[in-house]
Amino acid sequence: MRAMNIITLLLIIVGGLNWLLVGLFQLDLVAAIFGGQAALLSRIIYILVGLSALWQLMPLVKSFSEDEAVAQRH
Repeated sequence: MRAMNIITLLLIIVGGLNWLLVGLFQLDLVAAIFGGQAALLSRIIYILVGLSALWQLMPLVKSFSEDEAVAQRH
Protein backbone atom coordinates (compact mmCIF):
# COMPACT_ATOMS: atom_id res chain seq x y z
CA MET A 1 0.00 0.00 0.00
CA ARG A 2 2.86 2.40 0.73
CA ALA A 3 4.18 2.10 -2.82
CA MET A 4 0.70 2.69 -4.24
CA ASN A 5 0.28 5.80 -2.08
CA ILE A 6 3.63 7.18 -3.24
CA ILE A 7 2.83 6.50 -6.91
CA THR A 8 -0.63 8.05 -6.67
CA LEU A 9 0.69 11.09 -4.81
CA LEU A 10 3.33 11.61 -7.52
CA LEU A 11 0.66 11.39 -10.21
CA ILE A 12 -1.54 13.88 -8.36
CA ILE A 13 1.44 16.26 -8.12
CA VAL A 14 2.03 15.90 -11.87
CA GLY A 15 -1.64 16.66 -12.47
CA GLY A 16 -1.58 19.65 -10.14
CA LEU A 17 1.51 21.10 -11.79
CA ASN A 18 -0.06 20.56 -15.19
CA TRP A 19 -3.18 22.48 -14.08
CA LEU A 20 -0.92 25.25 -12.76
CA LEU A 21 0.68 25.55 -16.19
CA VAL A 22 -2.74 25.54 -17.86
CA GLY A 23 -3.97 28.30 -15.55
CA LEU A 24 -0.89 30.49 -15.79
CA PHE A 25 0.26 29.99 -19.36
CA GLN A 26 -2.51 28.06 -21.13
CA LEU A 27 0.03 25.27 -21.61
CA ASP A 28 -1.10 21.68 -21.17
CA LEU A 29 2.30 20.05 -20.74
CA VAL A 30 0.92 16.50 -20.78
CA ALA A 31 -0.76 17.18 -24.13
CA ALA A 32 2.34 18.94 -25.46
CA ILE A 33 4.61 16.03 -24.55
CA PHE A 34 2.34 13.17 -25.59
CA GLY A 35 0.78 14.50 -28.80
CA GLY A 36 -2.33 16.48 -27.86
CA GLN A 37 -5.25 16.05 -25.51
CA ALA A 38 -6.91 13.45 -27.72
CA ALA A 39 -3.77 11.32 -28.05
CA LEU A 40 -4.08 7.91 -26.41
CA LEU A 41 -1.06 8.37 -24.16
CA SER A 42 -2.29 11.77 -22.94
CA ARG A 43 -5.68 10.29 -22.15
CA ILE A 44 -4.05 7.45 -20.23
CA ILE A 45 -2.07 9.97 -18.15
CA TYR A 46 -5.24 11.98 -17.45
CA ILE A 47 -7.08 8.80 -16.42
CA LEU A 48 -4.22 7.70 -14.14
CA VAL A 49 -4.14 11.12 -12.46
CA GLY A 50 -7.91 10.97 -11.90
CA LEU A 51 -7.77 7.44 -10.53
CA SER A 52 -4.92 8.51 -8.26
CA ALA A 53 -7.10 11.27 -6.84
CA LEU A 54 -9.84 8.72 -6.15
CA TRP A 55 -7.32 6.41 -4.47
CA GLN A 56 -6.13 9.23 -2.20
CA LEU A 57 -9.69 9.79 -0.99
CA MET A 58 -9.28 6.70 1.23
CA PRO A 59 -6.53 8.18 3.45
CA LEU A 60 -8.40 11.48 3.54
CA VAL A 61 -11.60 9.86 4.79
CA LYS A 62 -9.62 7.80 7.31
CA SER A 63 -7.92 10.93 8.61
CA PHE A 64 -11.31 12.32 9.62
CA SER A 65 -12.16 9.25 11.66
CA GLU A 66 -8.74 8.21 12.98
CA ASP A 67 -5.58 9.79 14.26
CA GLU A 68 -3.85 11.46 11.29
CA ALA A 69 -0.60 9.51 11.75
CA VAL A 70 -2.51 6.21 11.60
CA ALA A 71 -4.34 7.27 8.43
CA GLN A 72 -1.05 8.06 6.66
CA ARG A 73 0.20 4.50 7.21
CA HIS A 74 -2.72 2.99 5.23
